[in-house]
Amino acid sequence: MPEEDLVEVKFILNDGSEIGPFSYSPSSTVGYLKEKILADWPKDSKVTPKAVNDIKIISGGKILENSKTVAQCQMPFDELQKGSITMHVVVQPAVAKTKAGKKIDEAERKSICSCSIL
Repeated sequence: MPEEDLVEVKFILNDGSEIGPFSYSPSSTVGYLKEKILADWPKDSKVTPKAVNDIKIISGGKILENSKTVAQCQMPFDELQKGSITMHVVVQPAVAKTKAGKKIDEAERKSICSCSIL
């Protein structure tokens, strides 16, 4: 595959550190990118994903779906820049399932934000 067909992608983690840039085929899926991010995740990071499903990739203000390809995630103006695409990475651990009938602790209820925008 010629090098000009590859897309250069850089990932910025929630602590400001970076992974990449790496070159990917436009047909690479977001799921594949998540696997690469998990493999290259900094070992000294405070927050570490345990599985690929814990990782969310954001590009252009949208959370990308695992089945989308890099080509589908490119913004039209990226073709003009000839640089790397920057995507943000957030770790969101899967929520543990609660038992049916289990009541929420009163302290947890009080910590829920109740902001009002006027």
